[in-house]
Formats: sequence, structure tokens, C-alpha cells
Amino acid sequence: MMEHWNRKRQILQLLSADEFISGEKIANCLGLTRAAINQHIETLADYGIDIYSVKGKGYKLSNPLLLTHENRLINAIANRCFYFDEINSTNTFMLAHHHELESGDICIAEYQSAGRGRRGKQWVSPYGHHLYASMFWRFEQDPSKAMGLSLVVACAITKALEGMSINGLGLKWPNDIYLDNKKLAGILIEMAPVSHNVTELVIGFGINLSMSQSQGVLIDQPWSDLTELNQLPDKTELIINIQQQLKQDIQRFDDQGLAPFMAYWNAHDLFVDKAVNLLMMPNNISGVYKGINEQGAVLIECNGKIDAYIGGEISLRQA
Repeated sequence: MMEHWNRKRQILQLLSADEFISGEKIANCLGLTRAAINQHIETLADYGIDIYSVKGKGYKLSNPLLLTHENRLINAIANRCFYFDEINSTNTFMLAHHHELESGDICIAEYQSAGRGRRGKQWVSPYGHHLYASMFWRFEQDPSKAMGLSLVVACAITKALEGMSINGLGLKWPNDIYLDNKKLAGILIEMAPVSHNVTELVIGFGINLSMSQSQGVLIDQPWSDLTELNQLPDKTELIINIQQQLKQDIQRFDDQGLAPFMAYWNAHDLFVDKAVNLLMMPNNISGVYKGINEQGAVLIECNGKIDAYIGGEISLRQA
């Protein structure tokens, strides 16, 4: 598998989104035949990479690729750091190894063959275009300790993005990050099976960096990415900053609860005082969104009364 991706990364390093390069030039640079180059190009398309092919010009990426610098990443993160070109799911990997992990250990992949979001939805994961990662955390208490954690994670990731001069961000309860009112990032927190007095969690997150047109049509809601920025962020630096911010904020949450994060959440909350539908199986609730409480529950005003709702199968949509 490693040799398989070493060759493909060599080809990708020669391709760019700015100008065409001929198949003959790629073949000469790598000491391969034209037929081998064509085969690799076709395989890369299976990983969600859009490559323009024009007779007489050669090949060109439709969108910039943002690849992680593995050595720089591993050297900068104090915890264990697992890096893959290809994996089924970073969450699945971390859950399978939870008994070996320590809080703050992280897994990053360039491509997920079975990436997933909340309620079993697929998370579209083309190779090298976005950021896919999962971090492990252990609470020395029962699962009630983790109530509101997804809000803390969303705040931490947003802080890291803002720290790299990415503005216009907003938050949607319980775990989505928006850019210019369209979804930029999502969070999926899953629990490992352990004893009742310990809670082990895998915190998965995906951030859209450079979405190609062919991949964008596979997503069933309005989405955003970072291609409108004057300069795309350094992906390796972004991962390092997020991991450090998550460690700092989750430890603070463990010590102090959700209260220290309320002001930041409220300042970025996109839905305050808007009419919403709260989708809760088997019923839907319509009302006016009134923010969150210090347990991380969503507050909905209906017929003059404000009630709090929380649970893993709740989705919020603006009415």
C-alpha cells in the first residue's frame, strides 16, 4: 500500500491546478511508460481527484490538492499521531485501538473509503482535498460528563480556523461549523465500549478545504470550502493547531464544564431568535431557537414556553 501511494504522490506533485503537464514529461521524470502514467491517472480518479486531460496539452488538476507533510506533523504533535494516505475511516481506526490510546492521540487520513457523518450519513472524502481526522479522549467518569462536548469541539476548531485568518465562521447546534452560512465542517463523536466509570471517546471531524465540482454534487446540502480565500492555509499547520486547541479546550471542559465556552458559542451561533424545526424521532418540534444552556441542550420557544432538548438524534434546520 505504501509503494502504491508513493508513486501516486510523485505524480500528484508534478500535477498542478495552474497549468498542464504532458504525460510524456511525467513519464520521463518518474522513469515510467506512458501507459503506466495513464493507468495511475485513471486510478486517481477513483479516489475523487478530478484531473483534466486535454489532447496535445496533457493533464491538470481541476482543484488544488492540500497534502499533509507527515514528518512535520508527527514531530510537532506530542501525542501519538497516525497518518494514512488511505483508510476506511479515521473514527473506525481509533475505536478499534481505543484500549492502546491516550487522550490527545490523533489519526489523520488523506482519503476515507467509508467516511461517515451523523445519523449514518456518508462523509464525502476525496483524496487530498479536505481534512479528515479523529482524536481520542478519556474521561474518568460516566458518559454524562461528556454532555456538551460536541459544542466545545466546534468552538475549538473554529478558534483554530480563525487563528489562521479564516473569517465569516458560524456555529450550528450541535456540531456543525459554517462559512458564509454554508456547511464547512462537521463533527462525529463516538463512544468506545468500556466500564461504566470511564468514558472513552473518538472525536472525528472533517473540514472542506478544496471541493471539486464532481464531489460537490454528491453532497445533499449547501456546502462551503476555503478556495475563496486569497491563499489556502497550510494543511499540516492547521491540523497541528486544531489538535493543540482541542487538547487545551477539552481539558478545560473536563475541569470546568461548558460555562467557559458559552460566550464564544453565543457570539458565533447562527440561529438565535430564528424560527426552526427541531427534528427528533419520531416527532418534529417547531418554534423559535433561543440558544443553548450550560448542559449543552438546545432551547426552543413554543407557545410562549422555552423547553430544553438534547440527544444524539437531533437535527436543527432553519424553518
